[in-house]
Amino acid sequence: MNTSDGWRPRRVPEARGRAGTPRTPIDYAKIGRSSVRRRTRGMTHSEAVAGLEAAEQQAHLDRRDESAFDDGGRRAAELAEWQRVVQLLAATGGPYDPDADVVVQEELADDRRREEAEQQRRQEQQQLADRAEELARLGGAGRLDRSVPSRAGDESARDLLDENRDYRVAEVDAWLARSLADQSGHYADPAARTAAAGSLPVPVRAHAALLTALARTGAPVDGDDLEFAGRLAQDDPAATTALAAWLETAAAVKGGTA
Repeated sequence: MNTSDGWRPRRVPEARGRAGTPRTPIDYAKIGRSSVRRRTRGMTHSEAVAGLEAAEQQAHLDRRDESAFDDGGRRAAELAEWQRVVQLLAATGGPYDPDADVVVQEELADDRRREEAEQQRRQEQQQLADRAEELARLGGAGRLDRSVPSRAGDESARDLLDENRDYRVAEVDAWLARSLADQSGHYADPAARTAAAGSLPVPVRAHAALLTALARTGAPVDGDDLEFAGRLAQDDPAATTALAAWLETAAAVKGGTA
């Protein structure tokens, strides 16, 4: 089958990236509409009618060609666009100008919005990946401490490391628990601490709760002396949370420090 601009449909395998990841599928219907708009630019109503009749005749002939059924919807989109242009020119008389076609301009505006949204999404993904690598690098070097303030989105950076099975995620977990317990950085905001209940893993929250409870008892919680708290939270977060609650109660009964 040949379209009005000489394009012949063929079975095309799904386009894939270098790493084997699927790319955005080709929109053959959109290609068909664009082709018609290029051809009809400057046409009068009578010329567009003749073009539509020729396209319909070609489509009729192509029904006998099995490959016509695998054109990704391009032929149908072309015919529909010819019909739309004919109807538009019946009211305006022509010549047809895609630049003045409200439908075309709205589609172009939608395309620009989608492109901008996609660009924003990619930028955010890159920023997330950069932050995850920064935290992992600091954690691996033993420099992920109170001098590094937590930021909004660090939970997602931590999840990315976990998805990639990065061994340094344990250091990031301990740092996040410390930040949450200290209510420092991003977690200085009460809303951020509330949101952490749904975004941080249970062991990290249990670790933070135990650190907070230990601080209320007046016990020193600086340095690496409390490494056991993180191990306990990972092994049994429920018991860790229960221990934290017990310490909080004991501190309250004894009038422990706030």
